[in-house]
Amino acid sequence: MAEQERALAIHPIVAESVQHNTQTLSTIRSLTSSLFGISAGILGLESYSGFLFYILGTLFVSLLVHGRVLLAERARTEGRKGGGGAGRYFQSPARDLWFGEGVVGGLSSFVMTWTLFYGLVRV
Repeated sequence: MAEQERALAIHPIVAESVQHNTQTLSTIRSLTSSLFGISAGILGLESYSGFLFYILGTLFVSLLVHGRVLLAERARTEGRKGGGGAGRYFQSPARDLWFGEGVVGGLSSFVMTWTLFYGLVRV
């Protein structure tokens, strides 16, 4: 039995839970990208500064989510050997937590709310 098969036998990955976590992360990214768009519009950011605001905000949210996953893992394994890291909660943690579909998918909602609130406040 290979090492990966043995690890999956000891700590199985439940597909429904991973799918739920990915969907929850996508929802968080969509909502925060809209909030970042509202903020950028109210602040009157234009051009590159608006997109930089979105990139920095998205990285900050990714950092918060990653930190929350690490805290959950630490609480779970406290007092025991082992671990599993973020791979226990997501299919591919680096892609899902840092560069997930929400980064690109959230860009359209960011631009939409950014231009709407810029127009409402500045025009």
